[in-house]
Amino acid sequence: MRRIAFILLSLFALATVAQTPQEMINRAVNTLKQSGNVMANYSVKGSQGRSAGTIIMSGTKYRIVSGDMKCWFDGKTMWTYSKMTDEVNITTPTAADLQMSNPYAAAQDFKSNYNMWKAAGQLPGTYAIMLSPKKKSQISKLYLYIDSKSYLVRNLHVKMSDGNAFTITLTNYKKGVSAPASTFTFDKSMVPSGTEVVDLR
Repeated sequence: MRRIAFILLSLFALATVAQTPQEMINRAVNTLKQSGNVMANYSVKGSQGRSAGTIIMSGTKYRIVSGDMKCWFDGKTMWTYSKMTDEVNITTPTAADLQMSNPYAAAQDFKSNYNMWKAAGQLPGTYAIMLSPKKKSQISKLYLYIDSKSYLVRNLHVKMSDGNAFTITLTNYKKGVSAPASTFTFDKSMVPSGTEVVDLR
């Protein structure tokens, strides 16, 4: 689930007005900065089930809330609540984690470590991009679908090296939403009373 959260963050970095895959990556950071705090609904459908929720992001900070997990990241510390384990884990993401969770780093990662091509659009009204990692990776191929008018990512299809696949759909984008600093730090009122908090730092 955390991998899906990281991929969701990278999608925000690709909301841009560029016309080629390389231009989209190059302009990603500036577009994100100009959007202010961004919020969207998301749904994930794949071989391992379905999930849906909301994501709100401010620069490197973010919060993801769904029915089975909640995640807060304040730019340094991450709190992750799992309904399955009924506990909150506190971690300090590694540099590798940040490369995927930080949209600025993620955009650079796509540019440096993926080959990309304009793909035939399978969703009407979208600009489709196919990305393939240059080196062996858990991900074998990515397909991004960006709205041709709003230039916001509508859909991401991920094929994993182990044969699994999932699709993320983003809807109801809102820019410039109110999000105080406390939005991105653990809020115990959002988890069941008595939930164990485990510090793994």
